[in-house]
Amino acid sequence: MTFALTSSGALGINSTALICNFKTTGSCIKMQLLEPFIFLSTTLMAAHKTTLCLVLLAACLAAATGGKLSPEYYSSTCPGAPAIVQAGVVAALKNETRMGASLLRLHFHDCFVNGCDASILLDDNATFVGEKTASPNNKSIRGYEVIDKIKGQVEKECPGVVSCADILALAARDSVVYLGGPSWEVSLGRRDSLNASKEAAEVSLPEPTFNLSDLAVNFWAQGLSFRDMVALSGAHTIGMARCTTFRDHIYNDSDIEPSFARSLQQFCPPRGHDDVLAPLDLRTPAQFDNSYYVNLVNYKGLLHSDQELFHGDSADPIVRNYADEPAVFLDDFAKGMIKMGEIKPLTGSAGEIRKFCGKVN
Repeated sequence: MTFALTSSGALGINSTALICNFKTTGSCIKMQLLEPFIFLSTTLMAAHKTTLCLVLLAACLAAATGGKLSPEYYSSTCPGAPAIVQAGVVAALKNETRMGASLLRLHFHDCFVNGCDASILLDDNATFVGEKTASPNNKSIRGYEVIDKIKGQVEKECPGVVSCADILALAARDSVVYLGGPSWEVSLGRRDSLNASKEAAEVSLPEPTFNLSDLAVNFWAQGLSFRDMVALSGAHTIGMARCTTFRDHIYNDSDIEPSFARSLQQFCPPRGHDDVLAPLDLRTPAQFDNSYYVNLVNYKGLLHSDQELFHGDSADPIVRNYADEPAVFLDDFAKGMIKMGEIKPLTGSAGEIRKFCGKVN
């Protein structure tokens, strides 16, 4: 797949474009456009024409991530906040291990929709329809009550100081660490959005039906590299998925180990039972490790989009590297989470510090 993305909103003559070829080289080069056009492969256009055009335009229009985030942001105003968040996460995971994957996913789905601003936590109101009922989130995203409980504890300690967006970022890191994964330094100082958008969530989040090119474009639109995309997909080493998200893969795709497909078909029939769950990583579903990539090499990815990472294409060498070298994956994942956590944060006087994460003040 080859496509061009301009560095500004105008797709015009003399625009600087980023020309990417993920099919053969997995790389991008810059060049001047002599004609006002944008390249897209016919396969990509047929598959996700509307959604990906919106994502591509968002990538062209998005400015570089800014803001003054710092790990020491609350050192004088609420130094106990990180410990309070960590204690809340540990308590939640002791009660239900799966919650770790849910909290990690909350942060991811928040950041991919207009930046890391806790918009995903907002309930619908008279002004907007929020993100909770968007198709990628509905019956899928969970853990709201855990964040609300942690927020209440933080508010008792430091009223009106710590944002819900920062709590999400800390909770994601603490969940990964609790489950045996890497730690990373979380920069803080995000503020909370004043609105949310179901429409933005519908077009900004990756889908389980995405192919490799779709995934690459989706992550590029957020300022994340091809390698970041492969590494962050490793979040699927924990958590569960609903039958409706992997049904097509286990019945219609050829890039799946036959006995693995048959085992899933036993409880995920061609019709019905949509909400039956299966682990995204069948080997160690409650341990944050590199087994996800070992599964992919053996054609045991649960989702179509998972197995696309090992499908005779440019992501294959990265997947093999992660499968063979766990430390490389864990390091890249931590680096990717730092980058993802800094997608378009609200800082300074933008947004607010919500008193309750589910509604604006």
